[in-house]
This record gives sequence, C-alpha cells and structure tokens, in this order.
Amino acid sequence: MIKPDFSQPIPVDLGTVHFIGIGGSGMSGIARLLVQMGSRVTGSDVRTSPNIDALEGLGISITIGHDAANLGDADTVVVTSALWETNPELLAAIEAGLPVLHRSALLAHLASKYSLIAVAGAHGKTTSTGMVVTALGKLGADPSFVNGGVIKDFGASSGFGGGAEFVIEADESDSSFLHYKTAIALITNVDPDHLDHFGSLEAFQNEFVQFAEGASDFVVISADDIGAVQVTKMIQDKKIISFGVSNHADLKIGSLDASGPKVKFSLSYEDQSAEAVLKIPGEHNAQNAAGAVAVLLGLGFDLAESLAAVSSFGGTDRRFQLHGDRRGVSVYDDFAHHPTEVAAALLAAKASAGEGRLITVFQPHLYSRTRIFYKEFAEALKISDFSLVTSIYAAREDPEPGVTAELITNAATEAPGIRLVSNWDDVPAAAAAIAMPGDFIITMGCGDIYKMVPALLDALDT
Repeated sequence: MIKPDFSQPIPVDLGTVHFIGIGGSGMSGIARLLVQMGSRVTGSDVRTSPNIDALEGLGISITIGHDAANLGDADTVVVTSALWETNPELLAAIEAGLPVLHRSALLAHLASKYSLIAVAGAHGKTTSTGMVVTALGKLGADPSFVNGGVIKDFGASSGFGGGAEFVIEADESDSSFLHYKTAIALITNVDPDHLDHFGSLEAFQNEFVQFAEGASDFVVISADDIGAVQVTKMIQDKKIISFGVSNHADLKIGSLDASGPKVKFSLSYEDQSAEAVLKIPGEHNAQNAAGAVAVLLGLGFDLAESLAAVSSFGGTDRRFQLHGDRRGVSVYDDFAHHPTEVAAALLAAKASAGEGRLITVFQPHLYSRTRIFYKEFAEALKISDFSLVTSIYAAREDPEPGVTAELITNAATEAPGIRLVSNWDDVPAAAAAIAMPGDFIITMGCGDIYKMVPALLDALDT
C-alpha cells in the first residue's frame, strides 16, 4: 500500500502525466480533470472498467496490465494508495527520477487556488458531494469538482468549472484529507472504519477533529451520528453548522417519511423552513441532503432555494442504480460496504420494493473490515429477505488466516435467508432461482461485484 507523501514538490509544468491505476474512482476523476485543463494524460490498470472506457473516450491512451514500458515519455507519475510498492511502473519511475505524486497530493495542488469544499465521513461522501455540486450548479455557480462516483446531472465524476468553488470527496482512509487547504469541511458522520490504519477509535476521531479545525471558513457536521457528536465537542474556535433530527441541530430535519421510493422531509433553520421530496430513497439521503443544504446556507444561499436545488439531484452511479428488469424482477447495484451504510441502503431498497422481496448479493470488501465487522454485516443483511454472500474482495490486502466470508454467514445462523455462495459463477443462478415477479435483486459492495449484473440479468432470462 502506497502512503501519501505531501513532501514531494509539485512540478510547475506537469508535462505528460501517467496514472498507475487510472481506473479507480479517485484516479479517473483527477485524470479527466487534467485533460479538461489541457494536460496530456496516459494510464494503466489491471483490468478494463466503465471508467477506463470513459477515459479512453476522452483520448487518453490506457494500457491494461502493468509494465515498466507503460511509462512511455511520462514527465510526472501519479499513484494511488491501492498500489503495491513493487509495482514495475512505480519502480521504473523512481529509478528514472520522475516526480511520483500521490493522487491526493496532486488533487490538493489543483484545488489550492479555489475555495475548497471538502466532504468527509465514513459513508455518504459521494452522494453528499454530488448534492453540493449539483446544487451549486443550479444556483448559478460553476464549481470544479472531483467525486468518487459519476454524478448523473453531469455525466462525469469530475469537472473543471469557472467558479470560485472546488468540491471534492475527501478520503479519510489514509489521512490524506488532513492535507487539503480546506475552506469548508462537511462531515457526514464519524462511524468507525479503516481501524487497520488508525489503530483505535480515538485516533480515528482525532483526525476528524484535525480535519475540521483545518477548515478556514466553517464546519458542517452531523448532530445525529454518535462519533460526529463526539468530534464536535472537541472542535475549538470554529463556526459550526450542525444538521440532523436532533433537537440540538442548527439545521433541523422534520416530518421525515422514508417509507416509499422517494424520501420526504422538511428543514428548519433559524426562522426559515422548507419542504422537499428527493428523487432518491432512504432516510440516510435526507441526512445527506441536510448536510449539503447546510453548506449552501453557510455560503449565504436561501434555505428554500438551497433545498430545491439539492432536491434536483438525480443520484450517482453505483448508489441504488437500476440496471434492468427481467420477468418482473428489477436488478440494482449499490456501493455500500460498511455495515451502517449496508443497513441504510437495504432499508431504502426495501422501501422502494414495496410488496416485492429484496434479494441481496453481498461481496465483503477487505479482510480487515470483514474481521472487525462480520457480526455487524450479518445483522445488517437480515434487513434483506434473502442474502447471498460471496467471497471477500481483497483490494489492497493480503489474505488473513481464518478470515473468509463464512464469518458473516456463520454469525447469521438464526437467519436462514442468509447463505454463503463462494463461487462467483454460481451466484447468478442461485439468485434467479429465488426471484419472483416484483422482487428486487441488488448487488452490493465496493469491489467488482457490479460486474455480476449482466450475468444476473441473463440468469433471469433463462
């Protein structure tokens, strides 16, 4: 795993920029942004993906597979934390004396000349970032942005605008969010995650305190999330706008109805109030919307106009995204990979399914996260009528002895609808055999589970 190094000087002229692992959500967004800013970009990755296809459509030359020769005539190299230090392109770049920049260091540099709105939290970042970006556009601003997912209103995960604001999804997993020149910090929640990196809950919370105190203008933070409340108590000498259903929230959520496919709620702030219906389901998205509105209020926008602008948000890719319908069964995909967000996504999906049943295909992400949260995953998956759990997506980690997806299913012995289907190729037929007209099937996880969707649709056809 590559750790961010913010001591590496940023070249005045980046020249040709080569991205190692260009298909990742953060890397692809920055690559797109650089192309829009006039830079020549190349890249490589281990496999093709929709992100790769989109970047190649912009004229970026991308090689599948890692090899030192892929550097070509690169002047600057960009890496991601997911790389191993033995990557042949990384080693070749170091040997050649090329500047090697972590993606977060480059993003910090690109955003440094703007009023930076940084969105952080264990979950909700991508949707909240998309809401802020979409609303600013509706309200007449023209923000630049880099998000962790494609914003439907823009058809891209990043964009270079002419306005004063730059909005980013700020990654806390490797502490890189501490190095941005943040003007406005939005903290969606401080739910424990990445404890393999932080070591303890206290260290995790302390870094969010540092992130908040680094914001020059103001901080927006949840008044409902337990971790966020603890962090708020430790923040000193900052203007804070809190949001939530709590009576202590500055921006109060009321009249919340998440029982259907669209969530309804009201917001009140000081002597103002407004009502909204979002295009997307789930109580958690009312929370995300409130955080985005709080940012806009801090920028001086009107409450009703801000809420209307946020409510126009059409969603992001891989967040309860419909891919098709076969014999009356709808097939969705969702990025949720932490127990809290898995539960929130499944509650929203259940509300949308109505009388239909919910069949979840869950791919755990990371051995460490599975080891720490397997009981919580089992509990969250009980929300679904049926859950098929497949093998762990390792990402940047080596296997851990005794840590498999079976930890989750063994912890759900009293829930017969949850079972292990380790072999990827067996899952589509198993899900299709359960499904009936009116049911929802949802693939869930932040690995490559989304690639199973075509096979699921095919299985429903047979």
